[in-house]
Amino acid sequence: MLVKYKSSFKKIAMGLLSFMPDLKDIKTLTETINRYENEDNWKLFLWKKDDDFVGVVGYIEREDGTILLEHVCVNPSYRSEGVGVQMVCTLEDRLDKSLIGNEKTEPFLNSCQSHRANMEM
Repeated sequence: MLVKYKSSFKKIAMGLLSFMPDLKDIKTLTETINRYENEDNWKLFLWKKDDDFVGVVGYIEREDGTILLEHVCVNPSYRSEGVGVQMVCTLEDRLDKSLIGNEKTEPFLNSCQSHRANMEM
């Protein structure tokens, strides 16, 4: 289940985001979470499975209306279970828009879209 980020989830979100290689540094991680909290076009969601938050997905809504998938990360204990694909597909359905990826998220986004296309066949 996709859950919109709120400040009471800060530690959980930071923990999940810290699994991303470029967010290992606490200063960068703090700056990133602050952007999600303070910038209107930065949106963050957590993925809840049973009673645990196991993933995080964040995007930036650009002025031209495109949605840039900025972050996607799943707790290593839940990887290879399709959690990332579920997060991305659910987010796209909720936004009713396709996402575009950045240099870090594009390969994963492409695999999600391929997975979705195979499911629709």
